[in-house]
Amino acid sequence: MSRIHAFLPVSALVFAACASNPPVTDSPGTAQRFPAAPEANTPAAAAPMESARAVAGGGISVSGWTGKIDANEAKQGQVLNNAKLVSNGGALHVTTGPAVAYWNPSNTASGDYTVSATFREPAYMALNDHPHPYGIFIGGNDMGTDTQSYLYCAANGNGSFIVRGFGPDAFQMNGRRGEVNAAVNKATAKGEPVTNKIAVSVRGDKVQCAINDTVVGTYNKSDLVAAGKLKSTDGIYGIRFAHNTEGLVSGLTVTKP
Repeated sequence: MSRIHAFLPVSALVFAACASNPPVTDSPGTAQRFPAAPEANTPAAAAPMESARAVAGGGISVSGWTGKIDANEAKQGQVLNNAKLVSNGGALHVTTGPAVAYWNPSNTASGDYTVSATFREPAYMALNDHPHPYGIFIGGNDMGTDTQSYLYCAANGNGSFIVRGFGPDAFQMNGRRGEVNAAVNKATAKGEPVTNKIAVSVRGDKVQCAINDTVVGTYNKSDLVAAGKLKSTDGIYGIRFAHNTEGLVSGLTVTKP
């Protein structure tokens, strides 16, 4: 984070602090702040929160897959067809639009398991003015309804990650700001590619998120399967992307211990 060495009015100091630490957002109206990434990864100043756009030629063209945008996106007039899911060389190619979860109803997991996939952002922050996350969700129940619940672990291209869910209201497992972790790969600059492998595992009474084969967060199942959170860690698994983000997902698989 840059430092202010000269004496400045309070208003100038506040502006400088915000400019050096742009918000990281999962969906409109939920701006989060992380410790500043290297200068190559941060804009010179934080722009106002951008609204979700509509993707040209949007919709889902991958057989068997469906999706649902966030409730707050729908309240702003967004629809599922304003985001796009296509197949691209064997990978799932997502472009948003509104923040969205995508899944194939036949993709379910129960008991102890690990769901993993590799996420490649081809051009970091190409569609937004600050880092937006993407990752895996598990424990999907009542998916596609207004009461759907799921837990997700998502990475940002600035070296941070978040663990959150819906039950159906949003809840956070690693704080409002998420966390920076050395295991999370960072883009070298805006417009450059960045790739992260993400895995979410259920093991006994624990749920873990691993990024690039390093466990970055461990949570008690009893803290997740609770009122206002998950109905169960058993259920549908899939992928989730924040608004105005593009990425390719490969190798989405579930394995048993």
